[in-house]
Amino acid sequence: MIYTDEVMALEDSVEQLADELLTSSLANDYLEKYQALAASRAAAEKINAFVKAKESFERIERFGTYAPDFTQKRRELRQKKRALDLDDTVAAFRMSETALQELLDNMCVDISNSISDTIKVDAGNPFFEFASRGCGGSCHVDQ
Repeated sequence: MIYTDEVMALEDSVEQLADELLTSSLANDYLEKYQALAASRAAAEKINAFVKAKESFERIERFGTYAPDFTQKRRELRQKKRALDLDDTVAAFRMSETALQELLDNMCVDISNSISDTIKVDAGNPFFEFASRGCGGSCHVDQ
């Protein structure tokens, strides 16, 4: 790669964007929620209980209803998942995580569109609004 003035300017712009992102309110909120989640003993217990229930269910899942305790383990897994989802610390972290991810997804689309409208951007989020922002591909054109 040849390092021209344009490449150096682009690198400076990327560093500035990263610095602004790291000092943004969304990033700060995410870090606060992450630290609160890491410090929460109740959340850790619920996460561990969910992981154990998930592993237990996955061991018999392939046998389906033929496994003697399939229904019981599936119900237990769902109960642990619900308890985890209803934990305030976990819910706050997930909301913060989703908001930050949405910002990153939109930034990727904006950057790619500034280069070319035909660049496909895989946001990794099934709820990403391709209709309004678009991935740039011809697969979304109405026929």
